[in-house]
Amino acid sequence: MCELFALSSRAPATVTLSLEVFAKRGGLTGPHKDGWGIAYYEDGDVNLIRDAGPAADSPWINFVEKQAPASCTVISHIRQATQGKVNLKNTHPFLRELGGTKHVFAHNGALKGVDAYYDPTQARFHPIGDTDSEVAFCILMERMADIWLDHSAPPPADDRARVFQGFADEMGSLGPANFLYADGEYLFAHGNRRTQSNGKIQPPGLHMLSRTCPGQDNVLCEDGITICGRGQQVVLFASIPLTDEPWTPLEEGRVIMAAGGEEVSLSGA
Repeated sequence: MCELFALSSRAPATVTLSLEVFAKRGGLTGPHKDGWGIAYYEDGDVNLIRDAGPAADSPWINFVEKQAPASCTVISHIRQATQGKVNLKNTHPFLRELGGTKHVFAHNGALKGVDAYYDPTQARFHPIGDTDSEVAFCILMERMADIWLDHSAPPPADDRARVFQGFADEMGSLGPANFLYADGEYLFAHGNRRTQSNGKIQPPGLHMLSRTCPGQDNVLCEDGITICGRGQQVVLFASIPLTDEPWTPLEEGRVIMAAGGEEVSLSGA
C-alpha cells in the first residue's frame, strides 16, 4: 500500500528529515516505487511537486530539502500502484480549485466499486488519470461544492466536517480508505485500514503525533520538522510512525480535523 504524511502547524514549518525518512520507504526500505508527491500551502495557493519515479532516488527530494519550503499545511504521498498506470497524472496528491481555494487530496487503499458513486454526466469535477483515488476525490469535491458554492464565504467548519465524515464513511465500506484532505484552512485525516506487517488488512491506517516546542526558534525536532517561530505547535499524520515517539493510532473510521497545529473541536462532537 501507499504511504501518507501530513503536517498542520501554528507557524510555517519546513519538512526535512521526515521527508528523507519517508522517501526511503519509496523504493529503499519499502516497496513504494511508483511515484510520489508533496503539496505545500503558501499565501492562499499550493506548491505541488510530483514525480512518477521512485521517491528514494528522485532529484526533487534534494530540491525540497535545499529549498526547504515553509508551510503550515503539508500533504505528501508515496505510491505503490494498485490501479492505474505509473505516470504523473496518477500521482498523488491531487489538486482542484473550489470556491477560489486550492483543495488537495491523497489516498491510501483500494476502493472497489467507487465508480458507482460517481456520475460523470452530472459531475463538475472529472478525473484526469485512471485511479480509484482520483475518482474518490472528485466525489468528495462534488459534495463539498454543495456547501462551498452555497455560501458567499467559506462554509462553517462543522459543515465541512460533516461532508467529509459522510464521504469517509461511505468510502470505508468499499475497502481500505485512509485519506488526507486540505482546503486551505483545515487539514482532514481519516484513518481506516491498511496492510500491516503481518500481511493482514486491519486498523490502524493512520497514526497521529502532536508536538509543542515552546519558547524556542528554529528548533530541529527529533521527527525532522524544522520549527520556525516561538511557541510552535504541530500535528503530524503518517501511515507508519516515523520516529520512536508515542504516535497515536487512529481507530477505524476516525476523522481528525486540524488547523494551526491543533485538533479542531466541533460542535456536537
